[in-house]
Amino acid sequence: MSWGTELWDQFDNLDKHTQWGIDFLERYAKFVKERLDIEQNYAKQLRNLVKKYCPKRSKDEEPRFTSCLSFYSILNELNDYAGQREVVAEEMAHKVYGELMRYSQDLKAERKHHLQEGRKAQQYLDHCWKQMDNSKRKFERECREAEKSQVTYERLDNDINATKSEVEKAKAQFYLRTHMADESKNEYAAQLQNFNAEQWKHFNNAIPNIFKKLQDMDERRTVKIGETYRSFAEAERKVIPIISKCLEGMVSAAKAVDERRDSAIVVESFKSGFEPPGDFPFEDYSQNLNRTGSDATISNTPKGDRERDGAPGPRPDPKHAMSRTKNKLWLFGKKPKVPSLEDFSHLPPEQRRKKLQQRIDELSKELQKEMDQRDALNKMKDVYEKNPQMGDPNSLQPKISETICNMEKLRSEIHKNETWLSEVEGKQSSRGDRRHSADNHHHTPQGRESPEGSYTDDTSQEHHTPRHRTGPPQPGQPHHDPHEFDDEFDDDDPLPVIGHCKALYSFDGQNEGTLVMAEDEVLYIIEEDKGDGWTRARKQSGEEGYVPTSYIDITLEKSSKGSSGRCSCRSVCCGRRHVQPPGGAA
Repeated sequence: MSWGTELWDQFDNLDKHTQWGIDFLERYAKFVKERLDIEQNYAKQLRNLVKKYCPKRSKDEEPRFTSCLSFYSILNELNDYAGQREVVAEEMAHKVYGELMRYSQDLKAERKHHLQEGRKAQQYLDHCWKQMDNSKRKFERECREAEKSQVTYERLDNDINATKSEVEKAKAQFYLRTHMADESKNEYAAQLQNFNAEQWKHFNNAIPNIFKKLQDMDERRTVKIGETYRSFAEAERKVIPIISKCLEGMVSAAKAVDERRDSAIVVESFKSGFEPPGDFPFEDYSQNLNRTGSDATISNTPKGDRERDGAPGPRPDPKHAMSRTKNKLWLFGKKPKVPSLEDFSHLPPEQRRKKLQQRIDELSKELQKEMDQRDALNKMKDVYEKNPQMGDPNSLQPKISETICNMEKLRSEIHKNETWLSEVEGKQSSRGDRRHSADNHHHTPQGRESPEGSYTDDTSQEHHTPRHRTGPPQPGQPHHDPHEFDDEFDDDDPLPVIGHCKALYSFDGQNEGTLVMAEDEVLYIIEEDKGDGWTRARKQSGEEGYVPTSYIDITLEKSSKGSSGRCSCRSVCCGRRHVQPPGGAA
């Protein structure tokens, strides 16, 4: 249906309608703008949320629990989801909002042009009507004047008193007015014919063509709005597959949570390498009481029979037994606080090994960077030497020297930490082997366990430099240094005696570094148990070595308890702490 044939007389209403169509298009464009602003703000808030909950520590320091890793995966997927919301906003901004605003400007210009053409056509028709109307009025006026002159001529012609000249003059005036009326008539007829023709062309050609153009413009506007509706939906639908993948990734992250693996990580992260403390020994305070006949019978039972019957053998002095175990049971109590040391000797063995290995890795990376920098500087120096115009090679020498100095320092640090690491690993392996060897060759009485591996709360033993004493090597282990124990036992000055002990059980000391002892033999104590279950002792003949702490009853000298000092040996490898000899002599 054409506007030109049906709405030929509705120019003003079509003017208002086309203006409403453009206003509606711009209103929809404003709606799209607000929608894409919402998408952009939503994406921004999602990214800020992800940033807020992302770990601020390095990946090496983050816990590796599956629940944590899955949460970080969900954060990554949510970050990708936020990116898709940004894509939606960009699509709406370019293909919908931007397109609508450009099209709106074109429509305004086109509408203005068509309306100007309609107004010009209307103005021309009005001009033709005015010309026709003027000619009509002139024709009417000339006819009235001709009629008046005719009446005057007829009156004078019938008047006998009128002169001939007056009659001739009235007759001439009559003929003149009649001629002018005829000319006005012809002009009016021509103007009328021209107006009718222009009016027909105006309402049958000009106005229909203009209205047709306005109709095409309005229909194109309607089609454009429909296309942008589709683009508005397509912007959202295009990202649905990727959003679905993000959600699937979140579901996969949820399925990746493994409680058993997390428990294993907890064990690996916090295990100390120590063994649980042994049973508390029975403290028999009735030994000094007068025995009755039945008691005497029991006391006169041979020692071997008592052991076969399951009766406990002689026990060490309770005050010493209690002193060795009273601070070991911190399972539900508060673990003693110790300051951090450079060699991490304040940590349990397993944690100390991890920290040392981590430090060695970091130092190795720094060393590699320094080596790369040295190589780069040397190459640059060679270039300067071959091309002096590029620079002075001597200007690089201070930087090269500094780099080499840094490399030496890093190598020294790596060597020092590797020494501590080998010490920890050696102690851990030798501790297990010693206990295994002792269990194989000597049957510890029932209810008695070697306290090797138990934790000691004696902070005076852990606030100083690391001890370089290692346990005696075990069979099957590589023997790294044939003089490994020379620094331990061949010191220029013997270690001071800090107490004595009595052997509760015999020990054959088959492993290197151990000391053979017979049951009830009295030995001198020269070094206390450092937490690995072995005590260093010396025979009266001067022979020194390690014996199981659980096999002896120790009595320390009062003057040596709690005292501390440096070892009196002058060996360069000795970094041990030893108690001061009685009297404070070095």
